[in-house]
Amino acid sequence: MIEIVTQVDLAHPSDRVWHALTDPGLLARWFTDVDVVAGASGRLLLHTVGMPGFDATVDAQVTELRAPELLVLRCVEVDRRTLLTCTVTPITEGCRLALRESLEDGDWPDEDRGRRQDSYEQALTGRLPAILDWLAFQEVDLRRGDADATAVLPVVTGDGGRAAGRRRLALVAALAGVLLVAGLLAWTMLPAEPEPAAGPVPAASPTATADPAAATSRAPRGTAARPTATPSASSASPSRTPTTAPSRGTPAPTPSAVPPLTARYTNVSTRLLRYTGAVVVDNPAGVAQDWTVVVTLAPGSTLADVSGAEWRQDGETVTFTGPPLPAGRSRTFEFEVRDAAPRTKAPESCTVDGNPCDGL
Repeated sequence: MIEIVTQVDLAHPSDRVWHALTDPGLLARWFTDVDVVAGASGRLLLHTVGMPGFDATVDAQVTELRAPELLVLRCVEVDRRTLLTCTVTPITEGCRLALRESLEDGDWPDEDRGRRQDSYEQALTGRLPAILDWLAFQEVDLRRGDADATAVLPVVTGDGGRAAGRRRLALVAALAGVLLVAGLLAWTMLPAEPEPAAGPVPAASPTATADPAAATSRAPRGTAARPTATPSASSASPSRTPTTAPSRGTPAPTPSAVPPLTARYTNVSTRLLRYTGAVVVDNPAGVAQDWTVVVTLAPGSTLADVSGAEWRQDGETVTFTGPPLPAGRSRTFEFEVRDAAPRTKAPESCTVDGNPCDGL
């Protein structure tokens, strides 16, 4: 049997996917324009003219309908007749939409069939997820702590205008509170300002001063200035190479610090209510170093997938770790974010070991 088979796993419940599959207005947004034929039960016209793999408008008749899991259409396209079956199956994280179109009568060249399958795959893996994300955003989530991915607001019927207005005001206030908390969290994560350097040691201190004259000039009236310790031959180290010992009031030189890790953030891809970001961590030091990257997401955002790092999320704060980074090497990890804000396409902040990442 000649047929086309394609499927996609979607991070959305079956009811939402079924709505996008059977509502003519939504179907037009991710697949093609649809007209319902008046006076003919279950008859549709799919305006597929010009789409890759389609020759003309498809005259479709619904032969089986079982919401929200099965839709079967018998399609007539010029002299070709096919049977299109759409099934929606719940899975652990959403549902699976499978599409199967089999040829019943007529000719179906391999080239046309391949281009038609490409059209289905582009619609199912690109435009449909974007529409589902948009629908999820309309169904504002008021129960993020519950097990369900989203919660649909109850429908207000009858004289509920004023009640609906109060709900909208409460929702706006709640969202403003979330933004305020996220801002305070980002402020507390900023690195502290460096402590000011210690000033010169007072002459009256028991510690000897490198400049005897200065010590004498700073001594209080009526008090003899303490003698300044001066290196002598008898107290010199028995080293064969003579060295000048630093004055006790001057800090001893410290070993050179290991260069800190650096990181840079880039956006890999974006689409409606979802984006993928990448962080590259560089180790300029001559020794291996442990690393920790902390990313602060926009309020309400959650991670959908991570590759290249271990992670944990606490509210909007996500901590990424991994094995020690070898000297002079880099490590890249990517993460996909489901974003509750339609205009936010990047994290609010990113740090590596407390230092800001480039690119944000």
